[in-house]
Amino acid sequence: MTMLRKMAALLVCAGLMIPLGAKAAGQPMEEGQPLLLTSPSAVLAEPSTGAVIFEKNADERREAASITKLMTALLVLEAVEQGQVALTDSVTISQNAAAMKGSQALLDAGATYSLEDLLMTTIMASANDSAVALAEHLCGTEALFAEKMNERAAQLGMTNTHFVNATGYPQEGQYTTARDVCTLSCEVIRHPKYMEYSSIWMDQLTHPGGRVTDLTNTNRLVRFYEGCDGLKTGSTDAAKYCLSATAEKNGMRLVAVVLGTPVSQTRFDEARAMLDYGFATYRRITVCNRGDLLGQTLPVKGGSAEEVPLALGSGLSMLLKNGQQKDVTIELELKENVQAPVKAGDVMGVARVLLEGQVVAKINCVAATDVPRPGFIEGLERILKNWR
Repeated sequence: MTMLRKMAALLVCAGLMIPLGAKAAGQPMEEGQPLLLTSPSAVLAEPSTGAVIFEKNADERREAASITKLMTALLVLEAVEQGQVALTDSVTISQNAAAMKGSQALLDAGATYSLEDLLMTTIMASANDSAVALAEHLCGTEALFAEKMNERAAQLGMTNTHFVNATGYPQEGQYTTARDVCTLSCEVIRHPKYMEYSSIWMDQLTHPGGRVTDLTNTNRLVRFYEGCDGLKTGSTDAAKYCLSATAEKNGMRLVAVVLGTPVSQTRFDEARAMLDYGFATYRRITVCNRGDLLGQTLPVKGGSAEEVPLALGSGLSMLLKNGQQKDVTIELELKENVQAPVKAGDVMGVARVLLEGQVVAKINCVAATDVPRPGFIEGLERILKNWR
């Protein structure tokens, strides 16, 4: 049985990153809430690592009103990317869609609009009529579209969410949680087209007949918070005031979700405070990149070279609180030696990344180069050399 050797060293590369943050996967990095929040439910997270910084009643089921349209837009964008529909598609507005209550783009029943106009007004202006028109275009009926919404929610691990319609308009049986909204938000962020529309502050929709509707983004932070480019607001009597906001500063993006806020302005104030706290307190650090050399080698038996250099098999991302980088170390557990032939990428051991002595991530250590068996002449020369 191959013996293993261990070593520990302080990570001194230009940056180190880990997907789990300071806590175990799925746990917030901070216990309790560092801010006083009146919103009943809240989550602050860093989407690229999936790290939750802090949360408040994150799994409490609530209505989220038009934040529901995050899923509507996601399904449309995925359908566009998969070639099932196109932004240039012409969509005829049904009487049902045109009759939607609440926020609207004031679509004309029987008129034809581009899918892109409907998607933009759904995202930026939270238009219920546009959202239903999109649902009908993709699935025939809003009810069938809602089934697709629930299927996608299950795939994303949104275990406390159930959709009944495409708009979030009050309807029995529709609910979600701050954690699930955060999960959905992080998925939506992966689609640049959504962010293109959600970052628009003001625009106009020109209807087929020439009538013009002025549009204003329902998310005030897009206009009044530096770096904010989304995502979605929502409000009904039952849901109160809700917001999923995202912003990017200094190469780091954060998502702040607040649900059930009693006063409209308060959702913006509290999301702003959450984002301010995250940007002031945390840094997303690049731990290492795939292929980075470890400065270590392993002996190779029967190879054209006597040893093989080692590299990391994948990169790491980590969210760290200010000052925590000094507490990151790495422990290598490597094979004692290997037998040729060795191919670049073959696993030679594991690198365990520790934060304050606790393992937070593991990465394969791999061979950085090929080490084949020696050719006939090279092998003969080695035999003669050893014989002498």
